[in-house]
Amino acid sequence: MSATREQPRSRPRRFFTVADGGLLLFRVRDVPVLLAPSWWVGSLVVIVLYTPMVTRLLPDASPATSWTLSAAFAVLLGLSVLLHELGHVVVALRMGIPVRRLRLFLLGGLSEVARTPREPRQEGLVAAAGPVVSVLLALFCGLLLLAVPSGTAAWLLVAECAVANLAVGLFNLLPGLPLDGGRMLRAGVWALSGIRARGTKAAVAGGGVVAAALLLWAIFGMASGSEDRWLRLGVCAVTAWFVAMGAGAELSAENSRSWPDGLALSDLVRPVLQLPAESPVSDALAASAGRGVVLVRADGVAAGLLDENDAQRLAATSPQAPAELAAEPIRAETVLLASEPGEEIAERVRETAAWQFLVVDDEGRPAGVLRREDLRVALARRPR
Repeated sequence: MSATREQPRSRPRRFFTVADGGLLLFRVRDVPVLLAPSWWVGSLVVIVLYTPMVTRLLPDASPATSWTLSAAFAVLLGLSVLLHELGHVVVALRMGIPVRRLRLFLLGGLSEVARTPREPRQEGLVAAAGPVVSVLLALFCGLLLLAVPSGTAAWLLVAECAVANLAVGLFNLLPGLPLDGGRMLRAGVWALSGIRARGTKAAVAGGGVVAAALLLWAIFGMASGSEDRWLRLGVCAVTAWFVAMGAGAELSAENSRSWPDGLALSDLVRPVLQLPAESPVSDALAASAGRGVVLVRADGVAAGLLDENDAQRLAATSPQAPAELAAEPIRAETVLLASEPGEEIAERVRETAAWQFLVVDDEGRPAGVLRREDLRVALARRPR
């Protein structure tokens, strides 16, 4: 289950630390690998529901052995998901796609890429990497079973590992978002149609079909009295919920990324006004009505964009203070090129923590200021 950068800090190395999103286990090329609290809940559910099956498979096993093997299965399932997600991370990084983090949670995992793949090929290769890793591990464990005496605890552990990896690999090939199969479906439709949004809609519909099929399979197991009916019900209910929520999130993200036909960036940007950085903040605030204000120092270097909220607070107490004190720094990620495609602009705005962006022409001259709220309103109101 898949859907990404954090700089290393100079501090003593510890095996486990608490980070935003869960327990930090380790890093892969500066990508944090986190264990969310919900993973423990999911593993406990797997242990409770899987123990009766171990007892049936190994009738001579003691209760302690059954519980231990069930716990081992939960851990192996987590490791299988981890290796699966690492496949995504490695391929994404090799293709130049930054990854924010890898997170294990409940019964799955998520590799969070920092930007959308630019072409269908990238989307398809990153999505396929996880299932390929899982299937290869399942084949390796299957071959290892031939060398382990059957009917023993060791044999069951190897079989558990084979089943866990095969289940993770095959399940993620189902053609619905947010699963890898859904991303591969999106990549295929995107490549054929040339429109990413069309691929997303097809894969979201596939996600709905997958969620419905999981619930029907669980209901069938309960109705037929299947031996694994409770395990099936628990896993299917949680997974169907995950797929449905993930598909909805993917559709919402696609809508916020899409650029309506006929909408020009020039329709959204506000005129830009350049003022000396030492201008009184009250004057700069008055001049900012309906405009974006670039504050420029005496040496010609831009001090930043006037932050109206900070300027209002400063003007309330010190109206003659330099406007530079209320400037928001201009960073590389907050500068937009007027000639960029609309979808790339929408994605940049969505992924950058800033409320206004400086738009420049091909010569690097300020052409206007785009505010996040203006773009959000335009995308919400214009038909796609």
